[in-house]
Amino acid sequence: MTEQQLYDMAPALELMAFGLVLALGPLCWVWWRNRGTGPSKRLKALCVLTLFLTFDLVLFGAFTRLTDSGLGCPDWPGCYGSSSPLAAHAQISEAQAAMPTGPVTHSKAWVEMIHRYLASTVGVLIIAMTVMSWKQARAARRSGQPELASGALNPWWPTVTLVWVCIQGAFGALTVTMKLFPAIVTLHLLGGTALLALLAIPASALSMKQANQVPAVISQCLRTALWLCLALLIIQVSLGGWVSTNYAVLACTTFPNCQGSWWPAMDFAQALQIWRPLGLLKDGSSISFEALTAIHYTHRLAAYVVVAALAGLWWQLRRTPALAKQARWLGFFAVLQVLTGLSNVVLDWPLVAAVLHTGGAAALVTILVWSLAATRTDATAARPEVKRRPA
Repeated sequence: MTEQQLYDMAPALELMAFGLVLALGPLCWVWWRNRGTGPSKRLKALCVLTLFLTFDLVLFGAFTRLTDSGLGCPDWPGCYGSSSPLAAHAQISEAQAAMPTGPVTHSKAWVEMIHRYLASTVGVLIIAMTVMSWKQARAARRSGQPELASGALNPWWPTVTLVWVCIQGAFGALTVTMKLFPAIVTLHLLGGTALLALLAIPASALSMKQANQVPAVISQCLRTALWLCLALLIIQVSLGGWVSTNYAVLACTTFPNCQGSWWPAMDFAQALQIWRPLGLLKDGSSISFEALTAIHYTHRLAAYVVVAALAGLWWQLRRTPALAKQARWLGFFAVLQVLTGLSNVVLDWPLVAAVLHTGGAAALVTILVWSLAATRTDATAARPEVKRRPA
């Protein structure tokens, strides 16, 4: 395709209508399950459902990337200017006949478009969340109770989330039009993870409000540990995305060493060239195997630090009754990450393990954000009491 054809907005309205139709199912389910209840409970149910579907979207995005379906439709937002691979059957068949194992095939086109359909559905649900939250805030102000205008969910929070999902959609477009540019694909993965975090906070706040709960008071040390583990995990997700988008998973096929060595030949200068096309360096030459090894091994070394930090955090959380549920989920997904990471190396990158590895990382981020949203520190306890001198 020519450069001018990479963006074809002709099917945009059809795709938006399709996303709206798909979103009607979850919206109707929320209204039906919560009929006769107040708007706050419906909003909570919608937040939780949107969080769940966004997690599914992240998983399907990993499936799209790992099956090399990211260019199944080489234009955006449709497929050869159509809203469905069915209407683009002739063009896809021509591309597949010219290159049977290439990026464009009928199955890959469907995987790519289903991912876009799911993304548009999540976008509609976030729009619904934003509208509902602003309506509740306005109703609270009109009732003469301005203190309830924000409630458990400040309406600006879903508004920011809506802006973020639009930015995430732009990165999705660039992923296609820039031909799987590794930095763009990695940022798209991080954007999906950030979207989960943005949705986890209101879901947690509204759930606690419905249960008449308040954030649990924890020590400043434990809260700092939560933030530290979240920061380490985001760095590790970035490194993992860099491994996946550069197809460096199989640069090391043994564990715990790599290529029979504890420090294999590596080229960190090439590995750290961020802004470059897939498989190439800035000068147009091919990236070396030593660079791929450096990309892989850096992720593995960082994993040791992250797993140790998560194990320590799990030990602290399980001793905190208010965070017992989070501790159980944290332990489960941390073990899952270790097992799927090992499977990717020693079993030649099986698809199921690779998808679960991405999902496990997203789940861990969500759990840590959930833990932070459900807790607070006691500011008064941190300040020493000042004794007054008698007059």
